[in-house]
Amino acid sequence: MGTSQLNAEGLRQSLEHLAQRHGIDQWDLGASCSDDTSVQVDRGEAKQMKAAQRSAITVRAWNTDGLVGITSTSDLSAEGLERALLGASEASAFGNPDDAPAFSPLATAALQPLEQPLHEPVNILQLLDTLKDAERELLGRHAAIGTVPYNGLAQRRSQRLYLNSAGAARQQAMTTASLYLYARAEQSGRKPRSAGAVRLAYGAGDLDIAGCIDEAAERTISHLDYAPITTGRYTCVFSPEAFLDLIGAFSSLFNARAVLDGVSLSTRESLGQQLASPCLNLHDNGLHPGNIGASSFDGEGTPTRRLTLLEGGVLRQFLHSEATARAFGVAPTGHAGMGAKVSVGPDYFEVGPAGSSAASGGAAGLDHSRHQGPLVLIDSLSALHAGVKASQGSFSLPFDGWLMDNGQRVSIEAATVAGDIRSVLNNLIGFEGAAKVTPDGVCPHVWVEGLSITGEA
Repeated sequence: MGTSQLNAEGLRQSLEHLAQRHGIDQWDLGASCSDDTSVQVDRGEAKQMKAAQRSAITVRAWNTDGLVGITSTSDLSAEGLERALLGASEASAFGNPDDAPAFSPLATAALQPLEQPLHEPVNILQLLDTLKDAERELLGRHAAIGTVPYNGLAQRRSQRLYLNSAGAARQQAMTTASLYLYARAEQSGRKPRSAGAVRLAYGAGDLDIAGCIDEAAERTISHLDYAPITTGRYTCVFSPEAFLDLIGAFSSLFNARAVLDGVSLSTRESLGQQLASPCLNLHDNGLHPGNIGASSFDGEGTPTRRLTLLEGGVLRQFLHSEATARAFGVAPTGHAGMGAKVSVGPDYFEVGPAGSSAASGGAAGLDHSRHQGPLVLIDSLSALHAGVKASQGSFSLPFDGWLMDNGQRVSIEAATVAGDIRSVLNNLIGFEGAAKVTPDGVCPHVWVEGLSITGEA
């Protein structure tokens, strides 16, 4: 199924007709489909060239008792839709009466327009030539860079929609492209060192290929001259990417679904409490211009919007679906997936200093090059799935980074950073530099005191 086949009005008419025929009064549908093209290379040769059409359609139906059933399919024919609707209706008899989702009250509210230019796809052979050139240039940056083992250039044209029997009709089309380069450098008698970079854009022709090559090369080369680090407690400076990864791993702190399920460190009573340093503001803003591939509505049709999570370190709001918002007596926030039990998740974090620009100047005015004493710069974190215990707040993660001491910057051979996310948030002492736009959010460099660093024995 191609993206051109996803017709909202046609689907609506089909479903209304089928629902009327089978006596189903309440239903909704979420659908997404995409045309994807991607290439990978290995030392100047094509490693993989792939084109795929994907589709995912979810239909929910409610019975007269208010219970919901759900079915997934990829068949958009009249027969396929009828099977899905009937399957969902039959499954509603087994719905959970204690957790029955309803339509979002905002599913027909006005959407904020997004500036998302649509690009025509590039020929796959052109993608291949572009990636070969990028790999060749990256390999030529330093004699020690022998391979670029992980790389990829991809483009996607996609469409998504949400319809319900109460008149909601959401539709969005977009194009996106991505480039990933991860280089490996090796010198005689030394351990191999690796680093990478990623770039996103609305079309393959808009990708910052030169910037991606430069960043991958600079980060890889900067780790060649390494030394062990002494185990101890250090003031750490997180790169924007590393801090966003850490916040993302503990996003259950702000997730109303996790709160209700008892798997979050937060509770209902946490709202209004001081969760972090007073210098920290945290927003979730799926509409940020830097969020390539942003969605204007969530899986329930609720409009995406900017949401204040932490203000001056105080927990102000949770991320909600319709069901969690109903339980808390608030409005849905536009962070829902779609399912019988609806998931909740963040869109795109904004991290920054609290207060006015004048008040936050001190917090944002830190400079690691002038810092007296040892300082650990954490460039990237690894093993986030294995090293994070989100419901307990603890983490122990290998990282790549540097030790700054007396003006000298030396790559750390191998080390692990460990701690508790609540301590990290409370021991955050400020920010350095301008906020950087990344694929996961917007964030400056973040300073945190007293983290435990374990060097390789």
